[in-house]
Amino acid sequence: MSSSRSEVGFLLAVCLVVAAAAVVPLVGAGSTPATETNATVSVETNFAASNVTAPESVGIATVGSERYDTVQAAVDAADPGETVVLNGRFSERVNVSTADVAVVAGEDGAVIDGGGEGRVLTISSENVTVSGLWIRGSGSDLNNEDAGVFVAGEGTRLETLRVTDTAYGVWIDGADEAVIEDVRIDGREDVYPVTDRGNGIHLFETTGTVIRDTEITDVRDGIYFSWSTDVLAENNTIRHTRYGVHYMYSDDNRLVNNVAADNGVGYALMVSEGLTVRNNTALRSDDTSGHGILAKDIEESTIAGNHLVANRDGLYIYNAQDNRIVDNLLYRNTAGVHSSAGSESEVVAGNSFVRNDRAVQTPRSTLVKWNDTDRGNYWSGARVVDRDGDGISEIRHRPVGLVENIVAERPQAAVFANSPAFEAVRLAESSFPVIEAPGVVDHRPLTEPNHDWSAYEPDETTEPDSGRETNTEATA
Repeated sequence: MSSSRSEVGFLLAVCLVVAAAAVVPLVGAGSTPATETNATVSVETNFAASNVTAPESVGIATVGSERYDTVQAAVDAADPGETVVLNGRFSERVNVSTADVAVVAGEDGAVIDGGGEGRVLTISSENVTVSGLWIRGSGSDLNNEDAGVFVAGEGTRLETLRVTDTAYGVWIDGADEAVIEDVRIDGREDVYPVTDRGNGIHLFETTGTVIRDTEITDVRDGIYFSWSTDVLAENNTIRHTRYGVHYMYSDDNRLVNNVAADNGVGYALMVSEGLTVRNNTALRSDDTSGHGILAKDIEESTIAGNHLVANRDGLYIYNAQDNRIVDNLLYRNTAGVHSSAGSESEVVAGNSFVRNDRAVQTPRSTLVKWNDTDRGNYWSGARVVDRDGDGISEIRHRPVGLVENIVAERPQAAVFANSPAFEAVRLAESSFPVIEAPGVVDHRPLTEPNHDWSAYEPDETTEPDSGRETNTEATA
């Protein structure tokens, strides 16, 4: 305790001496003030399901040469291996109980409207394919899983569907190896609060399911995982939800190449392990939570190559253990990474912290190292010295040190955060390893970023690595 006090006393003395001497300000400590983020960055999709139409003609269902007035009559008449072709508008609720059948839209398109009651389409048998339909008008009872499509049969395939005006879009109920591909789900945006809506895709106890090329908007959670494993969610776009993707008690899943824009939280990873979260984008997550990625009670997972842009927190880590957080871009967030609640044994390396209001926020009472064996992270505005040209600085960087801790404990001190005195403290913490205030240290910061963020700044005229400052006279 006395040693800690002596260190603080020494550093405060440095502040006073340097302030009195009016030393010229040094380079910033790694958190460049963020200018206004370009809010015009759009999220575009080109999925065929968006073009599914709603015909006005009376519905006709055919199986081979036989014609039926209802979908239910047609699917009941179909034998395994046969295809039910739908044209026109049907007002009914349907249960497909025959295995190995396909229900597809004809040339004129087809709509099944549930009339605002119960589940619109239930699949209770195996290896059923549904393609090209517009499904709408479920009931509103979340407790009864009122959904556009309720899947209880193994090996179901849903492709090029449009689902609107439903409580849940698609509910997978204990059925394995489903494929959901090129589906457009529009939730009930007039239902408030958002938590009173159902999820876009709700996965319950499913294994080996694939969700790809799907667009989801205006639901509670875009894709919700509950006790689900070995699921691939790939190339999906999710907007205007509470959580874009939400994992609960779901291990060994892959989340790859997805875009979550304008949600409360982009990707909420909770109480799960063995997750691979790679090459996703979280843009403008800015409500009261506002996390690009929330990693809460996550273990032995990889969060890599993601672009976390213009969120309140790019990455929020809470009680997360033994994870790899590597090669992510954290750009123009209020806080690049916010770490709390005893998150330990994390490898944090290869990330680019660029133009965040604050690179790192943490209440830690101990010093934590953020790097792996041979490299650390890139910090815009950090002092770097690279004498041997290997791209790794010979001096360490302290994104969270004494100054940041003082400002966190005494917010009124923020007005002095860029003062000569506080800059002197930062320089001392980078240059003299004996001075070890609690916080975060990167022993091997990168001199160049791993990322190009120009796509998020269409009006940017400077080079991607502008804002990087070096101090070649600093000592290692």
